[in-house]
Formats: sequence, C-alpha cells, structure tokens
Amino acid sequence: MDPSSLDTGFWLTVGAILGLLVLSGFFSGSETALTASSRAKLKAQADKGERRAETAMKVTDDSERMIGAILLGNNVVNILSASLATALLTRVFGDSGVALATLGMTLLVLIFGEVLPKTYAIANPETVALRVAPVIRLLILVFAPVVTVVRTLVRGLLWMVGVRTDPDSHILAIREEIVGAIALGHSEGAVEKEDRDRLLATLDLSDRTVEEVMKHRSEIEMIDADAPPERILTQALSSPHTRLPVYRGEPENILGVVHAKDLLREVDRLVRAGGEGEAAGLAELDILRIARKPYFVPETTDLDDQMRQFLKRRTHFALVVDEYGALRGLITLEDIIEEIVGDITDEFDVTRDQALKRTESGDYLIDGAMTIRDLNRALDWNLPDDEANTVAGLVIHEAQTIPSEGQVFSFHGFRFEVMTRRENRITRLKVRPL
Repeated sequence: MDPSSLDTGFWLTVGAILGLLVLSGFFSGSETALTASSRAKLKAQADKGERRAETAMKVTDDSERMIGAILLGNNVVNILSASLATALLTRVFGDSGVALATLGMTLLVLIFGEVLPKTYAIANPETVALRVAPVIRLLILVFAPVVTVVRTLVRGLLWMVGVRTDPDSHILAIREEIVGAIALGHSEGAVEKEDRDRLLATLDLSDRTVEEVMKHRSEIEMIDADAPPERILTQALSSPHTRLPVYRGEPENILGVVHAKDLLREVDRLVRAGGEGEAAGLAELDILRIARKPYFVPETTDLDDQMRQFLKRRTHFALVVDEYGALRGLITLEDIIEEIVGDITDEFDVTRDQALKRTESGDYLIDGAMTIRDLNRALDWNLPDDEANTVAGLVIHEAQTIPSEGQVFSFHGFRFEVMTRRENRITRLKVRPL
C-alpha cells in the first residue's frame, strides 16, 4: 500500500462510495415499502387529508413504471459504487484490489444497501412509503423516457415467448387478496369463524344466483283467489308469512301478492261499512282488489344485483321464474340477508326439526333440504356445490338415481347413508367424513 495514494482524491472517492451506498439503501427500502404497503391503509390516510398518502397511491398505481424507475436508479448507484471501489483499491493495492473491491462491496451492498433498509421497510411499510413517495414520484418523472423504452423492450421479449401482460390484473386480484387475508386471519386466530363466514358470504353474493337460495315452489304457500273470504282471512292470519302470492286456477297463474296489512285494512273497511258489530260486509271481500302487482325475476340473477333491486324498488318479495317463464320459487330480502348473517327467526316462524345434529357415534344427521353451502359453513367442510344446491341433491347427482332408504354412498371423502325418503325426496341423511 502506497501512503501517497491517500490524497484528497482518495477520500473524495470514499465519500462518493458511501453516498452511493446510502442511495442504494434508499432505493431498496423504497421498493420494499411501496410494494409491501397496504393500499387500504394508504387510502384511509389519504381520506384524512394526508397528501403524502395520496402521492404514495399515485406512485403505486402504475407498479411497473415504479419498479422500473427504482431498479434503474438502484442498479446505476450499485454499479457505479462497485466501479469506483475497484478503481480506488486497484490504485492502492494493485491487481489484488479487484478481489478486495469485489469482496468489500458485496458485503457493504448486501448489508447496508439491501438487508438493512429492506428489513426496516418491511417492518414499517406505510411509514416509509409516506416518506419516500414524493422523491420516487420525481424519480419516475425523470427516468420516464428510459423506463418507457425498457418496458416496451421487456413486453416485446415476453410477447415473443407467449407471455401477455395485463396492466389491470391487480384490480381483478383485489377480491382474491381480501378473501385470502380473511382466511389467513381465521387460521391464525385473529378472525373469529362467525366473522369470517359473514365477510366471505358478503363477498360471495355476486357469485351466487337467486336459484341457489330461493324457496322452491313446492314449499310456497299461496292463496286461491276463488276461495271464500272467510277461508282467505283464516289462511292469512294463520300463516307465518306477511306476503302471500294469489293465484287463480293453476298455482302457476300468479295474479298478485297480498300483504297481511293490506288485507286487514280492507277487512276493517268492509266490516265498518257493513254496520257496527256486523261482519256482513266481509262477503264482499275481493282479494285481487288489494293484491299488489307480482314482481318476477330470472333464476339466474346474482344475489348482489337482486339485493340492489329490492332496495331500489322498496320491496322485499319476488317470484322466481326460469327461461320459459315457469314459476320456480320465490325469494325475499330476508333470504339474501340470511346468506350473510345466518338464519333469522322470529316469534311467528314455524319451528322445524334441527337440520344438523351430531350423534354420539360422531355421525351427523342432516336434513336433505339443507344447502351444501350451509353445511360447509357450519362444519368447515368442502363439499362441492356446483351441480347441486342441497345435500340430497348432491347424493342424487352422484348416485345418478334416487336412492332407497338404507343405501350407502362414499364420495368426496364422505360417507352418505339415506335414512328416510318421502316419495322422490330424500328427507334425512347420515353423513360422516371417511
């Protein structure tokens, strides 16, 4: 080592190398912070008036351009610092300076240019992102021409090997990211099962159709428009439902929907018109006069859109029809809400046998009409619901026939035993995981 080489130029070069290492750490930390920061948290801060958060969101909007500018700056300072170190140590130590420069700069860049800043940035992503966003935004503007050329070249090379890039793909992945975060939070104990089910059910509304949650037409209670007024009034008062479809002739011929309040108002009017304490006017009851116009919806309508239609039309009741206009069932706003929060019961709901009950042997007694989705949500199972909505429907689909009582099937990792069958419907099953 020649002492005369330790002149002013030597120390200026050392200072330049240290400055470049600081810039390298800045670029590495900025990249990690901006990519790891939560856009939801940045948006929340931006809504509170934090301008730096708005800048950070604008910077991360075009992630490809942001990464290109940061990597360009990072590579320039790393290469330049390595070149200066090589030249400096070669002058001081001769040919051995190349090896010393390679070893020294590798350690310095690794520790101070990569690991240290990235570790800090990953621990405080939003804080670091707010601080570096204005500088990175300026850097993107300065490097824009070079980054544009590089990005075009990269896309061209990817296109040649059959890879197509979609700049809007991150928008489509937001939903999957939310679903994954909820599932991960539940697996780690941060999100309760009930909260997970409600959140995921809300996100699934747009993927589920009216057909999957509607009440089947065989279970719909209707009023015959030609029935005597006394029978109509008795049926309306004894029904647990406040809205009942009105038909004439065939159940398919729905003429309207009567609301219990409208019916009682009309009865009160007729009774008062017939004289004090007399019910002679009840015979003049015309159910179609007070029935409201029926609201029909296609069975393929998704639940999210149907809920919006209910709110827009200020109604809670719709009749479901297929592509030929035939009645398939009915759906209410309560049915959709129940998909999110679970069953909603009141003092007028008819009590039924428990749809899901566990036996002492570990098997589950399941109502055949129970939906596969409800069963999966209750027991954290993963039975497929693509081909059938109910557990009984799944068994019939897999068996390719209507099973008899006592028949046993095994599929999808579960054992299904038909306990009871009523006509062509499976009403009770015993299920257990294999």
